[in-house]
Amino acid sequence: MHLLDHATRHLFFTGKGGVGKTSAACATAVALAERGRRVLLVSTDPASNLDDVLGVRLSNEPTTVPGVPGLLALDIDPEEAARAYRERALDPQRGVVPAEEYSRLEERLAGACTTEVAAFDEFASLLTEESAPSALDHVIFDTAPTGHTLRLLELPAAWSGFLETDSVEASCVGPLSALKAQRARYQRTMAALADASQTLLVLVARPDRVALLEAARAGQELGEIGMRNQFLLVNGIFHASDPDDALARALEDRGQRALRDLPADLQQIPSGEVPLHAFNLVGLDALRAYFSPSTPDPDPRPLELPVIGDLEALIDEIAAAAHGLVLVMGKGGVGKTTIAASIAVALAARGQKTRLTTTDPAAHLGETLEAAVPGLQVSSIDAKLEFQKYREETLARSRERMTPDRLALLDEELRSPCYEEVAVFLAFAHIVADARQQFVVVDTAPTGHTLLLLDTTGAYHREVLHRTRDVQGKVTTPLMRLRDPDYTKILIVATPEPTPVLEAKALQEDLRRAGIEPFAWVINGSLAAARPKDPLLVERARAELEPIRMVREELARRLAIVPFLAEEPVGAARLAALAGVGDRAKQRSTAR
Repeated sequence: MHLLDHATRHLFFTGKGGVGKTSAACATAVALAERGRRVLLVSTDPASNLDDVLGVRLSNEPTTVPGVPGLLALDIDPEEAARAYRERALDPQRGVVPAEEYSRLEERLAGACTTEVAAFDEFASLLTEESAPSALDHVIFDTAPTGHTLRLLELPAAWSGFLETDSVEASCVGPLSALKAQRARYQRTMAALADASQTLLVLVARPDRVALLEAARAGQELGEIGMRNQFLLVNGIFHASDPDDALARALEDRGQRALRDLPADLQQIPSGEVPLHAFNLVGLDALRAYFSPSTPDPDPRPLELPVIGDLEALIDEIAAAAHGLVLVMGKGGVGKTTIAASIAVALAARGQKTRLTTTDPAAHLGETLEAAVPGLQVSSIDAKLEFQKYREETLARSRERMTPDRLALLDEELRSPCYEEVAVFLAFAHIVADARQQFVVVDTAPTGHTLLLLDTTGAYHREVLHRTRDVQGKVTTPLMRLRDPDYTKILIVATPEPTPVLEAKALQEDLRRAGIEPFAWVINGSLAAARPKDPLLVERARAELEPIRMVREELARRLAIVPFLAEEPVGAARLAALAGVGDRAKQRSTAR
């Protein structure tokens, strides 16, 4: 069944990071525009790469895409949206409220939550047609990876619930009176999302067990807020053409198994498939070929991959410190969970006390590890549980020193969705501190979500220094520990493709602006390192060489490469093998 035949006015593309949401959204936008429709393509991803895929510089204003009449595109720039939102919230208060109160409001509006809500405000205005260009046939949203998107699309319901109270004068996103003026917009937004004649949710996945499980989870959660008109798009279907290539046969078998075991919820909705292509999906020609089968032209040149170290060498260097924080970062879908779990298993196998945790709202540590590992503690930061815990602890501390009326006001304010950000940060701060006594390996959320968390960490750092300026030198903030290369090792993970590498480069630049220097890069899932024989896989491997060269020569101080594996790296044994633990044990046995 073809996606284009199901196109409503609003199309949302969502799914696990790295499944091809941006490619699918862009190809659909181009195809609809070339059918004579007027289309607006919008990215709500804080780490958007629409510019790279479409080959045009975008802003937060609709821009014509050259070569595709009828197609406009824009990026919702979170920082610009937040700046404009703050100005709208502060302007009516300037010169009206006392200076001290105005200063407090200004401070409240400086947080990452304001950025999130401001981005939602931009999204809502496009969805309710307040700022969308007139005479559009379709508005296509290329969203952030699942966890961030769920948060974005749940905001209207969360704020509507909070606005049922009328006692609190201000929240961390502005005066309550201003928020209540937005209630009608939130209600229109929710109505548009729930209207099957207006909105289609496209669940994008690869023929991969974890990606399909996440698509099912996202479909279920978004169905609970009314988005029940759904379509499953399975991207990257591969059929081997070389019977002698064990890697190709294993890749095809893995995909077919995942599709046979499709979650029940996904079996109930319309679906379509897109083939795996030999080329990177960048540029209009590639996007036009998206829905068609891929037939590579044979290239007789041998693959020449330079010598690059492995993951085991990086782990040896990390383990030498006996304790510390290891943050695994990168674009969604590049294999951060696998790399983080592999490092944690390897450290535990070396006899190191190790904790593995995640800040990702769409965590998959359980599916990756499957069973307990001796010496390894596994946990996750559950935003909703941390939010509830933070509220309860704050109220308990305040009960003895507040009057019942003040306590009731505090209780109402703590119901604001903004305090979820505070709660998650505090949990993250505890994780950072835990690395004083052990190794703590953190599987972080996709890039945009992680940068919001680091923004909160920076804001907390500045506030603490301001309040403790008389005792500076005696206070250690989480940001100080993140900046300490002896305490924190940051690994940037990317797959050998242009978009993940460029996004990882931007992440490295953001980290350096915050005074944080990455320890190493990991190129994960490399076909070139796996040496395939199948023609399509060989051409995909050849396309990896330039991104690998860029990382090796221009970006990484240390670099490890992990080959694409015939079998999914799930379970402690395979994760240990990925990190060379089995080889190390064999070497010790041989030495004896």
